[in-house]
Amino acid sequence: MNNLDLALIGNCSIAALVDEKAEIVWGCFPRFDGDPVFCSLLRERGGAEDFGYAAIDLADFSHAEQAYLDNTPILVTRLHDRLGGVVEITDFAPRMGAFGRFFRPMMLIRRVRRVSGSPRITVRLRPACDHGATRPAVTWGSHHIRYVMPRLVLRLTTDASITALLEESTIFLDDEITLIFGPDETVTESPGELGRRFQDETALHWREWVRMLAIPFEWQDAVIRAAITLKLNAFDDTGAIIAAMTTSIPEAAGSGRNWDYRYCWLRDATFVINVLNRLGATRTMEGYLAYILNIVAGNGDAPLQPVYGIDGRTALDETQVPCLPGYRGMGPVRIGNQAWQQVQHDVYGAAILAATHVFFDQRLTRRGDEPLFRRLEPLGERAAKCFNQPDAGPWELRGFARVHTFSAVACWAACDRLAKIADRLGLLERVSYWTARARQMHAEIVEQTWNPELNSFVSTFGGAELDASLLLLPEVGFIEASDPRYAATVAAVEGRLRQGDFIFRYVEADDFGKPENAFIFCTFWYINALASLGRREEARALFEKLLACRNRHGLLAEHVDPKSGEPWGNFVQTYSMVGLITSAIRLSKRWEQAV
Repeated sequence: MNNLDLALIGNCSIAALVDEKAEIVWGCFPRFDGDPVFCSLLRERGGAEDFGYAAIDLADFSHAEQAYLDNTPILVTRLHDRLGGVVEITDFAPRMGAFGRFFRPMMLIRRVRRVSGSPRITVRLRPACDHGATRPAVTWGSHHIRYVMPRLVLRLTTDASITALLEESTIFLDDEITLIFGPDETVTESPGELGRRFQDETALHWREWVRMLAIPFEWQDAVIRAAITLKLNAFDDTGAIIAAMTTSIPEAAGSGRNWDYRYCWLRDATFVINVLNRLGATRTMEGYLAYILNIVAGNGDAPLQPVYGIDGRTALDETQVPCLPGYRGMGPVRIGNQAWQQVQHDVYGAAILAATHVFFDQRLTRRGDEPLFRRLEPLGERAAKCFNQPDAGPWELRGFARVHTFSAVACWAACDRLAKIADRLGLLERVSYWTARARQMHAEIVEQTWNPELNSFVSTFGGAELDASLLLLPEVGFIEASDPRYAATVAAVEGRLRQGDFIFRYVEADDFGKPENAFIFCTFWYINALASLGRREEARALFEKLLACRNRHGLLAEHVDPKSGEPWGNFVQTYSMVGLITSAIRLSKRWEQAV
């Protein structure tokens, strides 16, 4: 049965998920939002439609071991048979510097090496096309196999027997074979030499990248793995950052909450670049800032959408794929996300909060100036006009609209940051203008969302319900953590939204009923809230429990079953990895105190 105990490999151009036996169960080409050539995560092996994966099956299989090479996304799997045979499989997507740029080809490399004994393996290369509907046409030459699809041709270049691969013959592995799965281009050097060279250079690249990170003293391994994962979710070509690598992993068993997350949500991406900035990974932040500023520039007078394609496209029409039964058979499988048509007012805050870095971070090569500020001001005007109007909110409710506190506060943050940017640029008249707008909005939000009967802020204007986003009020500067109203709100959230060790995003029924599993990011928000209120040891204990929810590779999905600890929801979820890093930074001992 499929599970999310998976490893992520990638190079910021493509990515793949690999299970504990080194089967590639998910991978889209030619980019993150492309056709899932490997899709057995949503259709398990076996049956009449047994394709959509790349596997190396070991005869007389006994057990497997698996781990990343230190400080890299290079995965090593060892398969053991019952006769003492051992096979080592190294999987990675090349990424390295070349000619003053990053070389990140649409390529996966598998190096398969005999370690001991006389292992017998069967290599099964069974890609799919048209979202799992069919198998591609196949042609081959002396050292390659071409998989011909309607919109793409992929080529396998190898030093293994082409006959054995085509016929899926079981063979003795005498030494080592290399499988290079990539574009339909001739490889001009031997696969083995290229595989070794690319692995060495890819490892060097990632270790140099990690070496430049400003990580906390404690939980270094967890933070490094989370940072690498966030980087892998950034599409270098445009700067977009996707929410997750997958589509349609349900938030809970049989819930129907199956969404396609292979797109760029402005809200999610802002969280990602904020935390990478804190770690010192500014290049990803610069790439995303270019992406968002291009969207703003090309948007004209149209409202901002909550989500865009990784190429900046606007229409992400949602359809269901009938030929894929779904994760553990729990469909539907969706391609596209109708959230692009939703009204979510927090996008104006997300865009301006992201752009604010350009004006204040002197490490960046591009600095903010008055023309850019003037381009952002229309977003602030929209924020000021819509902050008290109904929307779908941060949880993207599909059935009804309300005036959400989170959205209103994000709109306030947009105007507040414009005032700060204007002050930075010495535009005193604009400082006064945006300060006044922000002050007026702040007063109305407090009046409409503070509920004296509950002694708490609430999730909607004039409402009586709570959601986890209220924990973020000090994070954007709306109130101070020392404000008694914040401590009271945290207490109210604890009482209503905490179940065991987890905080639910909300507990009321929505379009699909009551939430069954906990949204992991919300518990990290709660941990940070505890720390800000001086409940540090309590926060540290809960953080350790949340770390235990990671899979064997240190990765987190979107949701977790509060009773069993089983992960659910799309994977790997950037929100969850962001939460891990922010809490580790908040809670860690300082280097000078600990060394």
